[in-house]
Amino acid sequence: MIVGMHENSRRGYTPHALRYETILDFNGIEHIRLEASDPDFWANVSKLDLFIYWWGHAYNERAKAMTIIPIVDKELGIPCLPDMRTCWCYDDKIGEYYLLRHYGFPMIPCWIFWDKNKALNWLEDAELPVVFKLRGGAGSSNVVLVDNKSLGKRLIRRMFRRGIRSGSIPWGTTRWKDFSLQKAVWRWGGIVARALNPSSVLPGWELHKGYVLFQKFLPNNHYDTRVTTIGDRAFAFRRLNRVNDFRSSGSGRIDYDANKIDMKFVEKAFEVSKTLGFQSMAYDFLYDKNREAAFCEISYTYADWAVHNCSGYWDSSLCWHEGHYWPQYFQLVDILGLPDLKQP
Repeated sequence: MIVGMHENSRRGYTPHALRYETILDFNGIEHIRLEASDPDFWANVSKLDLFIYWWGHAYNERAKAMTIIPIVDKELGIPCLPDMRTCWCYDDKIGEYYLLRHYGFPMIPCWIFWDKNKALNWLEDAELPVVFKLRGGAGSSNVVLVDNKSLGKRLIRRMFRRGIRSGSIPWGTTRWKDFSLQKAVWRWGGIVARALNPSSVLPGWELHKGYVLFQKFLPNNHYDTRVTTIGDRAFAFRRLNRVNDFRSSGSGRIDYDANKIDMKFVEKAFEVSKTLGFQSMAYDFLYDKNREAAFCEISYTYADWAVHNCSGYWDSSLCWHEGHYWPQYFQLVDILGLPDLKQP
């Protein structure tokens, strides 16, 4: 058995990727590192029993992964982590919305426009506030509340003219709410380091334009509930909103108390993953006005340490299993068909 792992386009082999290797080493399973620019890449891929390419948010990473994974998964028939069914709509909130609405799952209502005039006409009678989002992004960096028509018009016109780069919405973002000296030093230190080293790779942040996405604002949600399914397992925790803000993703305020989890969120997450055949998926839930479950977003990748910090998981029969587990461990258990795999 040989497992191949593709490096992250920007950061090489991250701690997330290295955990796969640690588990494979602990169980005596052969693995190799791969990069698509290598001349023997496809020859090495053809020998694999599993191909791992856990990719992230940067636009160039998506472009590379979405070129390689479909060929490995669909044409060569080699098992992939993630496979195309699991990752094709990652970091694409419009794709997620279209997909889940098609199957009748309770996505928070959205208004998506590909035409500026239609968007402006809708805004005239829209019930405000609404939430404006770019189709990609994490940690609430591309999310703002639109509570007046003036802001809505500015956003619409900007999106149909020069566009907005990911992480650079000019109005109402979390930039200052999340400010810390450590983050500022880290960010500017990286800019200086890349300027001094021309060979370093800049992040590829996408320029968004030609569409707008507005989502219904659901008040009285002081947290969201993140449920992560991996096969027949669900891990869950609550993410509290930033102080005096409606956004929870990226707040860093996590409540791991399993007794506070609303089990209808867990049941719904299992239902979606089973219906759509997801290997693993993180679901962000809010309550609608009737206190029913409503999907905010989904993501195939997530902070592995947050899942590991959970004190256990539920199976699809809602039986509780105590323990701390790395998600990479259960992903390998499932795709390799090795229930006796050991976690270091």
